[in-house]
Parts: sequence; C-alpha cells; structure tokens
Amino acid sequence: MTAPNDSPEPSPPAFDETFRAQLAALFAWRRDVRRFRRDPLPPALIERLLDLAVLAPSVGNAQPWRFVSVETPERRAAIIRDFEQANAAAARLYRDEQAALYARLKLEGLKTAPTHLAVFCDETVSQGAGLGRQTMPETLRYSVVGAIQTLWLAARAHGVGMGWVSILHPETINATLDLPAHWVLVAYLCLGYPEEEHLDPELERHGWQARTGEGRRLLRR
Repeated sequence: MTAPNDSPEPSPPAFDETFRAQLAALFAWRRDVRRFRRDPLPPALIERLLDLAVLAPSVGNAQPWRFVSVETPERRAAIIRDFEQANAAAARLYRDEQAALYARLKLEGLKTAPTHLAVFCDETVSQGAGLGRQTMPETLRYSVVGAIQTLWLAARAHGVGMGWVSILHPETINATLDLPAHWVLVAYLCLGYPEEEHLDPELERHGWQARTGEGRRLLRR
C-alpha cells in the first residue's frame, strides 16, 4: 500500500538500439573545442548544463564540485596572461620538429569562448562524512572529473562546444578569482558554439598524437 503523500516510483526508461546508437555517436563526436564563435550562450542553457553535470556520481555522495563563472574582463585577462606564461614555459620542453609542431597547435579558446567556467574540488567538504575516501582521498577530485565529463557530453548534446584548458598555474587561478586555498582547481573550461566541427581530435588531425588503442587492452589476471 502506498503511504499518504508518497508518490510511486517512476518506471525506469527503456533504452532501445536507436538510443544506444545516438549515445555512441555522442561519445564519438565529443571534442575538445578550441575555436569558438563569440555568440553568447543563453544563461538558461548554462544552468541546464550544470543541472545535468551534477547528476554525476560522487564518492560518498560528497558532491565536492564547485563551479565559478569567470566574467570580468580583468580576471579573464589575468588568466590569459597566466596561460601565455605557462604555455611559453611548456614550449621550451620540446626540441626541433616537435617544438615547431607545438608552436602551431591551438591549445585554448580563452580569447573567443563566451563562457569561462573554473571547476574546483572543495577538499574540506563535510558532505558524505568521508565515506569511501579514507584510503583513496583522491576520489574526491575524481568525482569532480566525473561531473566535468558529464557536463562535456551534455554540452555536446545541446550543440555547445567545450574545451579543457590545463596549461595554467592553479595557485594563480585561485588568487585571480579570490577563492579559498582548499578549493583545488580541477579544470578551466571554455564553452561556446563551435566555429567548426570535426570527428577526429585536433591533436590527431595536426599530427601531434593519434589514438593508439594501447589503453584499451583488457588485461586478465
């Protein structure tokens, strides 16, 4: 018998072969986008994408993700300067042909993406009471990565491109955004409508690294 004011559990959806094929296409067409149109994203769309992102699992249901929208020109300019410094330092690690190729790669869309999201892990989160992370505390940050991947797929499904910028100094980002030290930067994301669409990854298209399938091997023990 259903208790008063209790709603019955909804029936789980049935995912057919058509849906599974579309899901596979979504996975295949998710790209790290670096070339954006400047058209702004509707605020309601950004909120919808974040609603979907936080459906991701988290260790102990801790939900440690923290999203920051970077909007002021001064803060964006500071982050671009930090990228340029970090990128120049990274370029010096390469030599000869690899250095020349690195110099030609476009590694971010900071100047054209209409939306910038910095995503952090709150390392002091009390939710979850530490469940599941006593021996592997890094699972807290892994949970944030799960939310980022969910956001990435949701964005692609809505026609929005997303690029993950990792050539940054985390401590500089925290200081630029005036955030507490226990918020650890996991990703700096550029979002916007893509200027172009490609099935193959940009790094593969420009000769930096092809997919090898090496990590796909299933080891049996």
